[in-house]
Amino acid sequence: MQLNLTKPICFFDLETTGVNISKDRVVEISILKVFPNGNKESRTWLVNPEMVIPQEVIEIHGISNEKVANEPTFKELAKDIYNMIKDSDLGGFNSNRFDIPLLAEEMLRADIDFDMKNRLAIDVQIIFHKMEQRTLSAAYKFYCDKDLEGAHSAEADTNATYEVLKAQIAKYDEIENNTKFLAEFSSRKKFADFAGFIAYNKNGEECFSFGKHKGKLVTEVLEKEPGYFGWLLNADFPLYTKKILTAIKLRSFNNKL
Repeated sequence: MQLNLTKPICFFDLETTGVNISKDRVVEISILKVFPNGNKESRTWLVNPEMVIPQEVIEIHGISNEKVANEPTFKELAKDIYNMIKDSDLGGFNSNRFDIPLLAEEMLRADIDFDMKNRLAIDVQIIFHKMEQRTLSAAYKFYCDKDLEGAHSAEADTNATYEVLKAQIAKYDEIENNTKFLAEFSSRKKFADFAGFIAYNKNGEECFSFGKHKGKLVTEVLEKEPGYFGWLLNADFPLYTKKILTAIKLRSFNNKL
């Protein structure tokens, strides 16, 4: 089966130093770019995270500090990575909650203004969990009847994710073979930022989804409590969340002019 694409889609997977979106770094990234005509292009990079990879994480993905010591940093690779994905939708396994937010953080740290405004995101894990409730290895076995050799290597996981999505489309009549449907079906609650600190209410307005202002409109909170904005910018929130907050504040200011 060939995916019904209107633009390229980049399936990607990250191996990292941990799971903290704000603080952890990429140690390996693999991208499989699939074009509307079915052609494919793939790249895999090892990355020097400029921080120590904890031993418990090394035991999961097998990438040691010595292995990446002489590899380029993400900032050195950022333009090549961005050039590969800039015209594409994105797909992955748990990508909406982890890989895309962390990729955005790395891009912003590298001074590349990454966002998702003109692209769709397809999370194969969400489709899988809605339909079967399993892990990637189990998904690969269930849908493709293959054992996932080399699990937790970015390249193996990336290729398996692509194969699983094609098998999901073939298996379920209710899953349409187009990226807009797949992105909507694989999305969770709508958030303005990747990390889920700013949610949309039923009217499409941005609201805080955490803390003492949970459920309140961002614009109203920032107007009534100006110091809260400064606290948010200086606190340990993802760079993309701060970018969205700044955009909301500027939009609100401009609307008053």
